[in-house]
Amino acid sequence: MPGIGVILNPKSRRNLRDPEAALRLAKQLGDHGVVRPVRSIDELHRTAEDFKRLDIDVLGISGGDGTNHVTITGFLDVYAPDIADHAAPVSPLPQIAFLRGGTMNTVANSVGVSRGRPEGLLGRLIRAYAERATMPLANVERRVMRVQPAEGSSDTGRPNYGFIFGTGVVYGYLAEYYRDGEPSPFVAAKTLARGIGSTFVQGPMIRRMAKPFRGSVTLSDGTEWPERDYLSIAGATIDQIGLNFRPFYRANDQDGSFHLLGIYASAFKLVCDLPRIQRALPMRPGRTYDATTGCATIRSADGTMRYTIDGDLHEHKGAIELSTGPKVKIVIVP
Repeated sequence: MPGIGVILNPKSRRNLRDPEAALRLAKQLGDHGVVRPVRSIDELHRTAEDFKRLDIDVLGISGGDGTNHVTITGFLDVYAPDIADHAAPVSPLPQIAFLRGGTMNTVANSVGVSRGRPEGLLGRLIRAYAERATMPLANVERRVMRVQPAEGSSDTGRPNYGFIFGTGVVYGYLAEYYRDGEPSPFVAAKTLARGIGSTFVQGPMIRRMAKPFRGSVTLSDGTEWPERDYLSIAGATIDQIGLNFRPFYRANDQDGSFHLLGIYASAFKLVCDLPRIQRALPMRPGRTYDATTGCATIRSADGTMRYTIDGDLHEHKGAIELSTGPKVKIVIVP
């Protein structure tokens, strides 16, 4: 019968430290649904097929941004393998409940999911689900971004879906963050602070973190951002990028589009604009290209794209196409 299906990544750092997490969530869920630990893409696809056959109402994801992005991608592979149109309607996926549990929960923060541990969020979800006949589950809709090899790219592969994309310093910051000890909100803040400090003295850390991305961008309306050094090309369908910074203040201006930035300011000027970014204000003039678009093709001058999707690091030979994917419904539990 329909119910709640929960995906848990047992290989996440937090769950490796807490191997009983899946058992606790399963006991808590009881007859309201099922918990499935997933260790591989193949296992994720099989689980998605099972959840589709069971007609699961709510897909709970116990993990952070990376687990969310991988799970949504895998479920869209099964539920909507041919979906490609950036103007596609609401996806056929179940409603999604972000149960947190990861080291990065930027998407959950951005859409208004309450803070808490997975057990607490799941308990509130179960109570709300049991009362749905008289009080339907509250949700918000957000589009995902579709990230795929551009036409003619030397590398091929399946599309990935997520909410935040970034090259350059966005990629470099995360690489430094993962290098800087056990990932956690404290380590994220410490990495940022060290990067800011390194900016003022032009230390080795900022040279690693802010290695420029040299490339170009073509938007869906034919607009060209020229080939040059960019501190970052970054885009999102949510306003936040982490640590309460909100550079994508136009992410929801227009349905069927995402907010894309081509930041060509120096690392020092970006640091100077961080207070503005935290208040969801645009950077000062002459520091970034700025657009809302439904599609963009990004080319790297050296032919290799190093980028992040929702905190996961990727590398690809050839150009990348970003487009808006379907809307997903995200449950906001009371």
